[in-house]
Amino acid sequence: MDNDKPKEKIGFNIIKNDPTEGHGGYGAGVLTLDNISPVIIDVEEGEAVVDIGAMHARSAVERGIKFLKSKEEVPNGKPYWLVWVTIETTETGPYYAGVTACEMTVDRSIRRGYKSLPEHVNKMDKSLKRHIMVDHMDAKSKALLSAFLQQHNKDMWDRSSDKLKQELAV
Repeated sequence: MDNDKPKEKIGFNIIKNDPTEGHGGYGAGVLTLDNISPVIIDVEEGEAVVDIGAMHARSAVERGIKFLKSKEEVPNGKPYWLVWVTIETTETGPYYAGVTACEMTVDRSIRRGYKSLPEHVNKMDKSLKRHIMVDHMDAKSKALLSAFLQQHNKDMWDRSSDKLKQELAV
């Protein structure tokens, strides 16, 4: 039966044809979501996974949760980070070009959580624009993200900016 097989992991979206390639008409200069992937970091469990559902606020962590506007309304929330990772490809190969992190807490027992939707959208935009914004993360989460990015593809990590490596160094 198929239930015995482990679920296949989804990797980063890194290979996609440029929809505006070959012409300078409609859509030229537009940022595309094809090269961005959401990584969810579970701080307490010590794991990081790519969850494409987060592109539409439908990750496994977010499903079934009503998000409130104040962190104080969810005092027992479990901490998570939603990290937007943008991949860019150069002649030397792909690398992590934009990496931004957003805080999120979830209390499954009351089906409530905290996140700032405007922050999540703005951080996704910053990642698409090749910004590195992870300095506000705690040391454990930085270490998890650093290890995850290196394990995913060491060559992409090696080609990434010194700023990313410095900000994720613990």
